[in-house]
Amino acid sequence: MLDMKFIEDNFELLVQKTENRRTKVDFEALKILIENRKTAIKEAEQVEHKRNKGSKEVGSLMREGKKDEAKKLQADLKELSDQVKQLNEQRTGIESDLRNILLQIPNITNEAVPVGKDEADNPVVKTWGKPTEFEFEIKDHVEIGRQLGILDLETAAKIAGARFALYKGLGARLERALINFMLDIHTKEHEYTEVLPPLMANSESFTGTGNLPKFEDDLFKINDTDYYLIPTAEVPVTNIYRDKILSEDSLPIKYVAYTPCFRKEAGSYGKDVHGIMRQHQFNKVELVKFTTPENSYEEHESLTKNAEKILELLELPYRTVILCTGDIGFSSAKTYDLEVWIPSENKYREISSCSNFEDFQTRRAAIRYKPSGGGKTRLVHTLNGSGLAVGRTVIAILENFQNEDGTVTIPRVLRPYMDGLDKIS
Repeated sequence: MLDMKFIEDNFELLVQKTENRRTKVDFEALKILIENRKTAIKEAEQVEHKRNKGSKEVGSLMREGKKDEAKKLQADLKELSDQVKQLNEQRTGIESDLRNILLQIPNITNEAVPVGKDEADNPVVKTWGKPTEFEFEIKDHVEIGRQLGILDLETAAKIAGARFALYKGLGARLERALINFMLDIHTKEHEYTEVLPPLMANSESFTGTGNLPKFEDDLFKINDTDYYLIPTAEVPVTNIYRDKILSEDSLPIKYVAYTPCFRKEAGSYGKDVHGIMRQHQFNKVELVKFTTPENSYEEHESLTKNAEKILELLELPYRTVILCTGDIGFSSAKTYDLEVWIPSENKYREISSCSNFEDFQTRRAAIRYKPSGGGKTRLVHTLNGSGLAVGRTVIAILENFQNEDGTVTIPRVLRPYMDGLDKIS
């Protein structure tokens, strides 16, 4: 959520920035509510001032023995008190409507974010490795997984429905190896602290990270409760410090979490229906940082490099793009996407989003820190990124490391996690 004073001082900039995101917000209603709120506050203050002044006069009249005049003035004060109460109730209603609109306004993008319509306008800022070349007819991950007996989508569909996967044998082992490998690199080399959070969170937590109210249609809600299944570990991990005041000396705080993630994929009808690219349930290793405003963009670059390191160690070709205004997420001020090469599609596909939210989430979640030099508390900046999406990493390995004889070579860094096995056959 954006700062109210910033909105009032930069209204036209906000309108332009929101239009650049191709997001619709009722700014006329917002402007009216802002003015109505100011009017309600001013009127309440005026009446309250009149009431306070009258209260002092009652005291003076009583001391002077003018009881009849004092009683008459007390009756007038009762009317003023009722008026103050009515004005405050009116103000509460206005502020509730105002908050509902504020929660629909996306973050202000950083100046480095290019203006664009969609993913076609995302500039490439880095390319690592070359797209894998083959001297034989390649297969996609579904065919590879089926022939090796490690991926059974038909049974998964029978058990649950579309957009679910069933890993078997070395397929399940590969997924688990990737999770452990990613956690080890991020904790031992990148110095993140591992956490294992709940897989459900309440509506206040989802509002804090920006998922609610705007994206409720993409969440799985538990009936008759205030719980939702998490679409990413970002939600519970960010809310570890909701309503907390941290010390500046404790920052940055760096967490890594492995969790299953759950998404309806409500806006993805007809997209990626083949295979495990887009699932209702998938595993992900998430990186989350809490930092000071002065260091947040330095920490953003570092977090992105931490995610890139996983792809490089796995020897998977990838590129890094910066998301344009028409493609960037609702809560983000700046986002890098890491895209891994998928041979069967002959293109790069997203495998990680690394975002700086600045103080957008922490204003909602009331996460502050006390400056070490003293002074007023300040809002923390939050960042997160996938380190990585595990299922899509499996896809990339199966396709980039496939061999003509139908086997799949296991990346060297994963072999210690698979008892030294070098191929899936």
